[in-house]
Formats: sequence, structure tokens, C-alpha cells
Amino acid sequence: MATAAENGVREVEADVIIRWRTEQLRRAGYAERSALLLALRTDVDLHVAMALLAQGCPQKVALRILL
Repeated sequence: MATAAENGVREVEADVIIRWRTEQLRRAGYAERSALLLALRTDVDLHVAMALLAQGCPQKVALRILL
């Protein structure tokens, strides 16, 4: 059974990862809201999401593909 401290550490780590993913997606060209939405989805491959925009895919189309 996990302690409250362990759960707190996991939550902090998850927040750090989500912030990092959001920033990477923003740098790739996604709008803030779209970047956060994608960052929260662990089933979305970050590299695929970034590659779509890098290859000229419009953001709306990329979101439809990824979500």
C-alpha cells in the first residue's frame, strides 16, 4: 500500500511530465489549449504529434488524427 508521501511524489512527477509535454507541443506549434489536451493523453505519441505539424499537417487535422 502506497503512503500519502509516495502518492504526493507521484502526483508531482506526473505534473512535471505534463508540463514538459505541453511545452514540447507548444514549441512544435500547437496552441496552448491543444498542447495541454494532447499532453494529458498518455496514449498520444509526442513524437508523432510533433512530426505531423513539422510535415505541414494543419493543427485541426492533426488533432483529429491524434484524438
